[in-house]
Amino acid sequence: MRIDILTLFPELFPGPLGGSIIGRAARKGLFSVNAVDVRSFAEDSRGTVDEKPYGGGPGMLMMPDVLTRAVESVKSERSTVILTSPRGEVMNQQLASELAKEEHLILVAGHYEGVDQRFIDLVVDREISIGDFVLSSGNIAAMAIADAVIRLLPGVLGDDESAVEESHSMGLLEYPQYTRPPVFRGMKVPDCLVSGDHGKVAEFRRVEAEKVTRERRPDLWEKYLISELNKEVRK
Repeated sequence: MRIDILTLFPELFPGPLGGSIIGRAARKGLFSVNAVDVRSFAEDSRGTVDEKPYGGGPGMLMMPDVLTRAVESVKSERSTVILTSPRGEVMNQQLASELAKEEHLILVAGHYEGVDQRFIDLVVDREISIGDFVLSSGNIAAMAIADAVIRLLPGVLGDDESAVEESHSMGLLEYPQYTRPPVFRGMKVPDCLVSGDHGKVAEFRRVEAEKVTRERRPDLWEKYLISELNKEVRK
């Protein structure tokens, strides 16, 4: 996979995308991330990329011509153009899995008050938000989206099963996990996890995942119950 991130602050990248597991995967050639400086596509010597909105209002808008030229410099027929936006569809694990199947992602990191709607209508395939809050720019959102997608690419994680059993992958939050020592400050690891009985381990994890999801994310729990009901109906 190739990911191009269009930004006014290319010096921020690769940032976290260059370290740890993601960084090692990049050095292995499993994917590439390239920061594109949007300001270099401005037409004047000042590098102007924003203007006041027609009709008045606070803030500045990123100009459609500058952004379009930046996208066209890296776009191909296989590209998917994504704009980070508070009004976009909310990022989740299912969406990350969908995007992980793409060959080329172009992430446009929004800035200022927003972007000209004509750029969105003409160029953008999807608008994505990372949550119901507003950031000072879309750079952190672009990093978060890229990270969520990259870790799902084959070979990126040391154990591909890690992506299958973690939070959200099965519609539930992840179950509690334990490691050594077996007793810490009077707290023991649950007996079933050290019993060697794989059936008991699987049952413990399922029950605990359902419990934590029901308690902490009733919205996810409701969706999970509907999903499980649909599975029974299809049987």
